[in-house]
Amino acid sequence: MNPIRTAIVYARVSTEEQASKGASLDAQIQVLSQVAQFRGWNAVVMQEQASGKSMSRKARPVLNEALDMLTAGAAHYLLAVRIDRISRSVEDFAGLMGRSRREGWAMVLSEMELDTTTSQGEFMANVQVSVAQYERRLIGDRTREGLAQRKREGVKLGRHTELPVGVVKRIKTERRHGATYTAIAKGLTEDGTPTAQGGARWYPATVKKILESEVWARIS
Repeated sequence: MNPIRTAIVYARVSTEEQASKGASLDAQIQVLSQVAQFRGWNAVVMQEQASGKSMSRKARPVLNEALDMLTAGAAHYLLAVRIDRISRSVEDFAGLMGRSRREGWAMVLSEMELDTTTSQGEFMANVQVSVAQYERRLIGDRTREGLAQRKREGVKLGRHTELPVGVVKRIKTERRHGATYTAIAKGLTEDGTPTAQGGARWYPATVKKILESEVWARIS
């Protein structure tokens, strides 16, 4: 008779928005517990709730505890609903897959129908990681090619940071008359004057930076 295997049911939420979309802790635990029951595994529920979207190591202590249990052989499977519940990036997930192979445990992601307990499931997981990495590199290549083409066409790259002389004179004149940075910024915004980057809203810090900049020092 084969011994009963143990699966860690790992549930995680980071925001109320995720909870409202059906990814609440209770919803995840219910689905994953059913998976474990169907497979005949003993389920150990582990859950954590974070205040933000961070998936840094410090932000997921319960997941780290679960991984330690898997490493020690106290559990054999890690169950989660999606990749983003257990990893912060494609590279991180690829690292988890490598770790699971070395240590002899497997992952099951219910919503993605990804199951590394089988050869086919492990193959599909590797395919998904490879496709994601390929798409990221392809986007990077296209971006670089686009920038290179624009440069060949003589397009000046980078952020547009020029201001009309009249705007600079207005800022300096109002400041000389005692206007605060906040008042100057508010007036420029209300008048619909674009910023150096073409934005619609001015900030006191922006006004201060212009007044202190050597670029516009000659304008009075």
